Amino acid sequence: MRETAGYYVVKQRAVPEVLLKVVEAKRLVESGKALSVQEAVERAGISRSSFYKYKDDIFPFHDNAQGTTITLTFQMDDETGLLSDVLKIVADCGANILTIHQSIPINGVASLSLSVQILPTTGDVSEMLQAMEARPGVHHVKIVAKD
Repeated sequence: MRETAGYYVVKQRAVPEVLLKVVEAKRLVESGKALSVQEAVERAGISRSSFYKYKDDIFPFHDNAQGTTITLTFQMDDETGLLSDVLKIVADCGANILTIHQSIPINGVASLSLSVQILPTTGDVSEMLQAMEARPGVHHVKIVAKD
């Protein structure tokens, strides 16, 4: 059976600790804060074999997002100014809004779909999503597509 490369977007809390430590070790090496892989893995608290086993298979979402379009869906309360606040978060992050679709609110909650272009000047996409989720009245932020 042929193995295909499948990709998943998962929240950090769902990622095993060893993989998060691999990301940290890669960051230490790439930033020059560790002079060798050995130093980086020691500081991250993993073995060299774990580092080499997973180093090409995990990366922070924002590192691979530039030049792409992500589609987000979420629900939000029918509250004056809430959509404007969400769009401001996207603008403050430096991303480009391509499409907006908001349903008519039912029982005080509307569904929203945003297509956002990630530019080279865009900040950390994870921080953008966290800011959206932290906004009172916003529920269930999910990435449903990445092109």
